[in-house]
Amino acid sequence: MRMWVLGSGSRGNSVLLEAAGSRILVDAGFAPQILLERMRAAEVPPESIQAVVVTHEHVDHVRGVRVLARKFGWTAYATPGTITAAKDLREAGAIPFRAGESFAIGEFDLLAVRAQHDAAEPVVFVVTARRTGVRAAVVYDLGAPTQPLTEAMRDLDLLVLEANHDEMMLQNGPYPPSVRARIAGRNGHLCNRVAGELVRDVSHKGLRHIVLAHLSESCNSATTALRDVGTGAKRSRFSGRMTVAPQDFVIGPFEPGGRRAAAVQLDFGL
Repeated sequence: MRMWVLGSGSRGNSVLLEAAGSRILVDAGFAPQILLERMRAAEVPPESIQAVVVTHEHVDHVRGVRVLARKFGWTAYATPGTITAAKDLREAGAIPFRAGESFAIGEFDLLAVRAQHDAAEPVVFVVTARRTGVRAAVVYDLGAPTQPLTEAMRDLDLLVLEANHDEMMLQNGPYPPSVRARIAGRNGHLCNRVAGELVRDVSHKGLRHIVLAHLSESCNSATTALRDVGTGAKRSRFSGRMTVAPQDFVIGPFEPGGRRAAAVQLDFGL
């Protein structure tokens, strides 16, 4: 399996996965032209994408789905609640799946795990390459981890994990109290500290890459996220590399064999 993060943050999110000739996107939250530029940077033709699986209906995860699914024949997948909440997904003819279900797309087996987030029926994905058994998870827009999610994240090779905010930076940041409370709540976004605790709980020697995603531009920084999540990683068996996904350019490919990303904004070995 190979994985690219095409960009991650409040202005758009998309992750590209490839295995044995199959390619899928997890989310397509950028304007179509930007997504096409990011795929060109990754040297992946858009017509080679089989499907886009959507975590939830917020615009930074669905913005490009309808136009590109129609243009290139991608099949869109989302939970019924997400489809109901997103007109673009209905117009794209999205195929429903239920949180907690497993389903197959090409060479991938996907497990959709219910997420704690302020959306209609949000999920995160654990994806397994059928021929090799390599496992990757895309875990963002998550207010708090649950036991089913932690269990599903065992034995990963690749992990995209939200590290949205530093708790003190959020409390002292520019948002009004109601927004701060929403972000910090159980249906909000994962802070660096809790992301580090989750890394501590799911790490093992086979986990080669952790990519920190969905960083707040106002209440976090790459250096802070790497430091704080790295504290949790140092208390675990993690011996791979931890990288920050940028908002505005592609990073990857990441592979389970320990190969470094081709384009890295910040990359601190732990």
